[in-house]
Amino acid sequence: MNKYLLFFIASIAISCADRSTPKQTVEQKESSAVENTSIVILGNVQDAGSPQIGCKKECCAALFENPDTERRVVSLGVIDTDNQKTYLFDATPDIAQQMKMLTQYEPKSDNEVVDGIFLTHAHIGHYTGLMYLGKEAMDANATPIYVMPKMEEFLLNNGPWDQLIQRENVVLNAMVDQNAVELSQEIMVTPFLVPHRDEYSETVGYRIQGPNKSALFIPDIDKWEKWEKDIVEVIQKVDYAFLDATFYSGKEINNRDISEIPHPFVVESLEKFKDLNVKEKAKIIYIHFNHTNPLLDPNSEESQIVLDKGFKIGRINDVFAL
Repeated sequence: MNKYLLFFIASIAISCADRSTPKQTVEQKESSAVENTSIVILGNVQDAGSPQIGCKKECCAALFENPDTERRVVSLGVIDTDNQKTYLFDATPDIAQQMKMLTQYEPKSDNEVVDGIFLTHAHIGHYTGLMYLGKEAMDANATPIYVMPKMEEFLLNNGPWDQLIQRENVVLNAMVDQNAVELSQEIMVTPFLVPHRDEYSETVGYRIQGPNKSALFIPDIDKWEKWEKDIVEVIQKVDYAFLDATFYSGKEINNRDISEIPHPFVVESLEKFKDLNVKEKAKIIYIHFNHTNPLLDPNSEESQIVLDKGFKIGRINDVFAL
């Protein structure tokens, strides 16, 4: 009897092992280290993720049954290899995986928590990940959070965010429009205001200056024409430009009033940037894709159009040397 029981147990163990996929896991992918100060894309999806809650469209149907682990809400990470530090840009609902990804890119430090988080604004995909720093989760110790004035006021005066501050899970660091934050002798981060739906806070983009190169991060803006600055001129002054590409065109949104959620359509941006030379076009990396956006699919016709025109599409784990 014992002989058959052992055989049965062994058979189960073998069958479980057979069900494991030989495909490289996300964790294995994320363990890659970088040797030089760099930016890494930790997510490229709009605030509500993909699949999106309540979505019955074809773009979501299969993802509910077979989730794509690389579809995470938009965030960038900066790896400061000289000082063994890491910085997160926006605290998304996917912060647990993204912070793990980012800290693993810096192998000389065993720190599981980033050395600072820069917030762009108070829309759900960009700050609500802060909740995982609190008492119910990791109970962080004085994680620096970089905020603009209205964002600071919002966090100080609303729960559960105020509890994070009272318990010193986080420490708020106030920023000023156009004033650089010096993270090291070679890394500076400068916030700048952009027009967006500012129900609870202002909205900023960032200029990230590294030892050798600089980057622009604008995950959300209403329209390029609403901004007091010329986006083309701004792009020409940096080496990388991570830009809002929420909707490919207005056609994909057929159940919402598009005027209530304005963003630059990708087709509009392609037209606006069409006269840039090859070098300038290659700086532009589109990010922040709505769950309906065909650019989420690397094999879509729209993805090929964007690439053929000389632009880039931001994918998770893409690394850019600073």
